Amino acid sequence: MTFGSDDEIHRRLDSDGRPLDDGYEPPLSDEQLVELYADMRLARHFDERMISLQRQGRVGTYASLAGQEGSQFGSMYAVDDADWILYQYREHAAVVDRGPLAEYVRYWMGHESGNAALTDHNIAPLNISIAGHIPHATGMAWASKLQGDDNAIVCHFGEGSTSEGDFHEGLNFAGVFDVPAVFICNNNGWAISHPADEQTASESYAEKAAAYGLPGVVVDGMDPLATYEVVSEALAKAKDPDAETRPTLVEAVQYRFGAHTTADDPTAYRDDSEVEQWKEWDPIPRMETFLRERGSLDEERIDTIDEEVQETVADIIDRGTDVEADPEDLFADAYAEPTPRVQEGQEYLQRLREEYGDEALLDGE
Repeated sequence: MTFGSDDEIHRRLDSDGRPLDDGYEPPLSDEQLVELYADMRLARHFDERMISLQRQGRVGTYASLAGQEGSQFGSMYAVDDADWILYQYREHAAVVDRGPLAEYVRYWMGHESGNAALTDHNIAPLNISIAGHIPHATGMAWASKLQGDDNAIVCHFGEGSTSEGDFHEGLNFAGVFDVPAVFICNNNGWAISHPADEQTASESYAEKAAAYGLPGVVVDGMDPLATYEVVSEALAKAKDPDAETRPTLVEAVQYRFGAHTTADDPTAYRDDSEVEQWKEWDPIPRMETFLRERGSLDEERIDTIDEEVQETVADIIDRGTDVEADPEDLFADAYAEPTPRVQEGQEYLQRLREEYGDEALLDGE
């Protein structure tokens, strides 16, 4: 997997973080640019801490975002608060940007309340099934259009989703009903262990949009400024009822530095040399160089950001892990009303709790 030429992909910064065009001025203020950089730093550190917690057995299987911060925050900075976000399981930036991180930690610990808390921030509950949320995104966008709302739906998914029927059905309906949606395909080169050249014969994933009457755009997903511009333009079109075509498919080309999840061993299917080559495009040092050379960032400010990131993530982890499991949650959310068999299970659990106590049950004794 390669980036291709600058003529084939929307990009603002070279691999070192210097503008490709003389006199380039980003569409964000210096304050917003520094905040974006700080958010990427926070997400990277949060990622490291979550992997550490998983190795300690304190959270479940976790999917690392390292390397993909550019597309995630570049897109999140483009959306309005009223826009809904649907994502797979690696786009943690949606949660970092909108706030409920302590609750999100609880989700990865197995508490469904952490997933439910996302909806208060216009984030749909995390989706694990590959591409299963794409038709939902189209349906939400269609409903928004019918109601005359001004918001749009932004749907993230990995390139592996393009091999699923839900992707094709979702985009086909999106094109037919011209819904206010932006579909962001995060192409990180590997669908678990499956490389792109064994998954599609298309020149790009973005060109698949043509089959559904949608525009497709390829962007350097490790360049947050380029991603911001592309997604901003796609959102403006999605929210314009007079636009010729409202939905857009954006392919954000990037690379995941770590394993697919903490249950994966990437050394079984890719070389370390490939990872090191892609780290030359790391969105965080690229953005740092850009901001340093603009005079928006210096060593003192970077040290302050580092301290703030460390303190914020430590507080998030402390609050997120300070929760007790409720055995009754075993029966929650499966049915609107408990079935007779579920009721039997609840009654059996109650007898166990009375006989042994919650602490013994939770400890597996």
